[in-house]
Amino acid sequence: MTALTERLRAHPRLTPLAGFAVAAILLFAVAPAVLSDFRLNLLAKFLCFAIVAAGIGLAWGRGGMLTLGQGVFFGLGAYIMAMHMQLADAARLGNEVPEFMEISGISELPGFWQPFSSAPVAILAVLVVPALVAAVLGYGVFKRRVRGAYFAILSQALAAALAILLTGQQAIGGFTGLSDFRAFFGFKLSDPANRQMLFFIASGTLLVVVALIRQLNRSRYGELLVAVRDGEERVRFLGYDPADIKIVAYVVAAFLAGIAGALFTPIVGIISPADIGVIPSIAFLIGVAIGGRTTLLGPILGAIGVAWAQTSLSESFPSGWTYMQGVLFIVVVGFIPAGLAGLWPMLRDRLDSRRQPPPAPAEPAVGTEEKARAR
Repeated sequence: MTALTERLRAHPRLTPLAGFAVAAILLFAVAPAVLSDFRLNLLAKFLCFAIVAAGIGLAWGRGGMLTLGQGVFFGLGAYIMAMHMQLADAARLGNEVPEFMEISGISELPGFWQPFSSAPVAILAVLVVPALVAAVLGYGVFKRRVRGAYFAILSQALAAALAILLTGQQAIGGFTGLSDFRAFFGFKLSDPANRQMLFFIASGTLLVVVALIRQLNRSRYGELLVAVRDGEERVRFLGYDPADIKIVAYVVAAFLAGIAGALFTPIVGIISPADIGVIPSIAFLIGVAIGGRTTLLGPILGAIGVAWAQTSLSESFPSGWTYMQGVLFIVVVGFIPAGLAGLWPMLRDRLDSRRQPPPAPAEPAVGTEEKARAR
């Protein structure tokens, strides 16, 4: 073990490869062998949240943009995938409209549903629509130099507006949303092997996302993003447009949230306005803050940890979990700004400062005349 550690220190490039190898072994070998089908599906749901958190870590942790509305892009990806799955199930049963529309008395398929009957179109829409919406919003916001609390409030208002809009649209499920999916691109969701396949897809997607975020952080663009966060006016003075740099990070975060939403739908089996409103958007942010927004793995581990705690503790404390979550968020932001990922470096620095010997007292200065006399 010591020899391996020394080798990793001698070759820094091997460290991320070793980390990816360990993560791949845990996700693709250990988790399926140890966890039950129910727990494995639950972990797949948490991985979707981790993908969203990785994007928030880039936009907020590196770029300083407090994104309180990631539920918008998560919901766009989720609803696009849900609409395709509903249409695929209806076509397999020989129905012209999905079953929930028949129950609601809708006999004709709405026009905006029709393109999503094609699987390639649905996949392309999942990748393009959230990113395109983020690009338009980002251009309108950042070009006008809206930032700080104003940007956070605006993004949160967008999440609330989308949830209210979806609640009033009976053609896309209304308040109850879309559910009762039977298949995912031809694979039956009732088959445990296919549900395990979804876990593997979510795991592989998360590893790719981590590699992408790491590359962006280490690139020239990552340095500019941090510079914009720490001194936007200085970056503008150097000839760069901070708005363009922010838009790219905002679009990447929206792109990842859309993919996470598309995976969330078949894994959980339902998507509703309650999953994409203000509260879920804040929950994404809390996980990132607790884990450590400025680190690579902090947002991911924080999102998984908070989601696991919510699932476990809410069963025992159904009315108290929300308050516990809020208190934890306040403690982390107030006393550990770097999150749990920065707790160990902070403690290590304090220990090192205590172990260092006190500085020797400075010798009194000797005047010029005294020096001359000494000679």
